[in-house]
Amino acid sequence: MNSLRSEWYRRELYDNESEAYHRPMEEEYSFYTAVKSGDMEFVRENLNQGDFTNPEGMGVLSKNPLTNQKYHFIVTVALITRHCVEGGLELEQAYRLSDFYILKMDSCTTIQAIADLHQDMVLDFTGKMLVLQKNTILSKPIMLCTDYIYSHINERITINELADYTTLSPSYLSRLFKQNLGVSISDYIREKKIEKAENLLKYSDYSLIDIANYLAFSSQSHFIQTFEKYVGLTPKKYRDRHYHKTW
Repeated sequence: MNSLRSEWYRRELYDNESEAYHRPMEEEYSFYTAVKSGDMEFVRENLNQGDFTNPEGMGVLSKNPLTNQKYHFIVTVALITRHCVEGGLELEQAYRLSDFYILKMDSCTTIQAIADLHQDMVLDFTGKMLVLQKNTILSKPIMLCTDYIYSHINERITINELADYTTLSPSYLSRLFKQNLGVSISDYIREKKIEKAENLLKYSDYSLIDIANYLAFSSQSHFIQTFEKYVGLTPKKYRDRHYHKTW
């Protein structure tokens, strides 16, 4: 303990002038607050500045540049997770998301790969917080529906099931859903399944037929057709473009 204290004092005395200062706390606070509030425009502008890979103002956590970047990634994920939980993101979902991105980062072999993954991670959290902010003005039956869809995304979900779950008639629930979210229930379910498919294509080795079956599409061709309609690319082209992007 004494040797560590002595080393710290020497560092403070002799290295302080050569050390780069950290970025102002106000900048970091603004960034994390924007993620927490789902402010996608601010977050995108911040990411475009490239601060995450800019060594100026970045603390040195390791003499190895790649390891240093990995440590900063972990710190960023931890702080974003905490802010989003404080903002209302479900605790277990936030932790699972955090663990997912840290595991993916662990296999990155370049600083650019970590930077690309950092952008995906930040936008993912921000997007979830944006949806959460919108859900605060939703009626209770619609919140129940969106939660149910999230939890059963790998199943075939019908309007009748959701109506039974919310104890409303199918016709009334359909009208209420469209009023609250601006899309039909079936379109919303398809959108969420395609979002899940995008992640599976990016971050897994599952075949197209495996993904189609997992997300309860009627066939592989139906999955491919639906995916291309929403994304503008076939699943294969999407995977070719994004799978090796971050590692």
